Amino acid sequence: MEEGRLMRNLPGRMALLCVLALLAAFGCNRGAQDTRETGARVALVLKTLNSPFFNDMQRGATTAAGRLRVTLLVQAAEREIDVEKQMQIIENLIQTGVRVLCITPSGSREIVPAIVKANKAGIPVIIVDTRVDARAAAEAGIRTDSFIGSDNYSGGLLMGQHLVTISGGRARVAILEGIPGHETGDSRLRGFRDALKNAPQIAIIASQPANWERDLGFNVFQNMLQAHPDIDTVFACNDVMALGAMEAIAASGRSGRVRVLGFDAIEDARRAIEAGTMAASVAQFPEEMGRVAIETAVRIIRGERVPAEQGIRIELVTSSSIHTSR
Repeated sequence: MEEGRLMRNLPGRMALLCVLALLAAFGCNRGAQDTRETGARVALVLKTLNSPFFNDMQRGATTAAGRLRVTLLVQAAEREIDVEKQMQIIENLIQTGVRVLCITPSGSREIVPAIVKANKAGIPVIIVDTRVDARAAAEAGIRTDSFIGSDNYSGGLLMGQHLVTISGGRARVAILEGIPGHETGDSRLRGFRDALKNAPQIAIIASQPANWERDLGFNVFQNMLQAHPDIDTVFACNDVMALGAMEAIAASGRSGRVRVLGFDAIEDARRAIEAGTMAASVAQFPEEMGRVAIETAVRIIRGERVPAEQGIRIELVTSSSIHTSR
């Protein structure tokens, strides 16, 4: 009798054991995934921390890291132009064994050897804001997992088209470039110039690098104004240089007579646009870039596939758009 009862209950007992085994397996796998994500060390290597743009990017990344429970390491050189320092930072982080590297390259070509080392160490690489030079990357055979950033060419094109509109197709323009050879500034400059091709009465009469820096923007544009007193417009490839140009305009006693166009729409630039001392800027949303970079890093850690390209929106910021948004 006892043996028969045990045989009759055997299918139910077996089913229960299977369910318990599945639950245990699910719990183990879930625990392994949580362990893999929680506290994982992700590095964000910026060009500099002495820039409102990259401060915003850091803020977006920090918020995302807290929400996703990863440990974020943020490091940067003191100046955007210090490519060697950024390379050292990346090499040191590779040695410490971070799980993912998120990098805003100070040099589109110069960064390639560091990515080679990350590839050899098996560390995934996410590129943010500034693209790696395609030819140098192909020659070195490097692999990056995702690019996150705005279309800088489209931003430059948008600003050039805006200048054509507000100037009535007539202007004498000076340009403050970024660091020569860097994809970000070069793309903005190319887009801006292309927008002016069908406006023959808009002349670019001076164009020089100011390395993304405010003090250099002031000095370079001050010299431009002295050499070309008929300049009526300046396009700076970032707002920091544009703010330096505004100081040079004020120092020369020409406030209100030179329209200033910037790029990035940082808070100081937005205030200047609202006050009427800057004509326009292009917003890039670096905080969103930082957020998406960390979200992408976590997806890679989980073993998920991520898009090769993730575009971040841009928009033109003028006094009209600022007042409309309020």
